[in-house]
Amino acid sequence: MVEFAIVAPLLFLFFFAAFEFCRVAMIRHTVDNAVYEGCRVAIIPGGSAADARQKSQQILATLGLSRADITVTPATITRDTADITVRISVSLDDNSFVPNQFVAGKSIVRELTMQREGV
Repeated sequence: MVEFAIVAPLLFLFFFAAFEFCRVAMIRHTVDNAVYEGCRVAIIPGGSAADARQKSQQILATLGLSRADITVTPATITRDTADITVRISVSLDDNSFVPNQFVAGKSIVRELTMQREGV
């Protein structure tokens, strides 16, 4: 029993650290996917910045990510728009399972630029 009392805290520390690293990796991949899908929606003829933000937010919601900053450039997409950029920033402070002291001030930021179809 004494051995368990000594080893258990380390075992739990490693378990929760591995769990949190997996969570951060899952957030990274979800943000990557949200940037791609948002940009993809915006580049098709008739696509808008609002459509891109909505699609990105929909994908981020699958993980329950909160307080994501989604920026689409340009804000108004016209027939003459050549390139569209979608940028998403997700704060780990608000989306982590561990106390904020370990991820304070850390964010996952992804940006993608695609050429608009039909240009």
